[in-house]
Amino acid sequence: MTFREVIRPPLWLLGFIYFLLLSLVIAIWAAFDNQTALLAWIAATIAIIAIAITWRREIVFDGKELRVGKAHIEIGYIKEVKLADQVSMRNLRTRDADPAAYLAIAFWIPTGVQIILDDDRDPTPYWLISARKYEELKRTLCR
Repeated sequence: MTFREVIRPPLWLLGFIYFLLLSLVIAIWAAFDNQTALLAWIAATIAIIAIAITWRREIVFDGKELRVGKAHIEIGYIKEVKLADQVSMRNLRTRDADPAAYLAIAFWIPTGVQIILDDDRDPTPYWLISARKYEELKRTLCR
């Protein structure tokens, strides 16, 4: 494996979501009984664990293929890789966004890469990927 980065939701975000779920548990407890509140608390705890697991994304490049979550593309279809710092990433996610682009973004990561594609069969013009190690990802893909 040439490059690997795991994107996980930050603890502050999981804590905030859990806080919201627990406020719902308190409302259920106030409206019903202790047993129902206990079941709601168990469901909220299972839900936050499921959110933490499902929001995890892996970026892997093995020298032949780039995988971002379930999406993958061979290196031969990558035309150009551009760094996206905080300002350009914000613009590419909003006003400069192309609706046909593939977005693998996480709002809590302000940097990433824009991968311009060269495939006549694919209408996707580029991939926009959030990455903390975005400079290393660009260096790895441009070898």
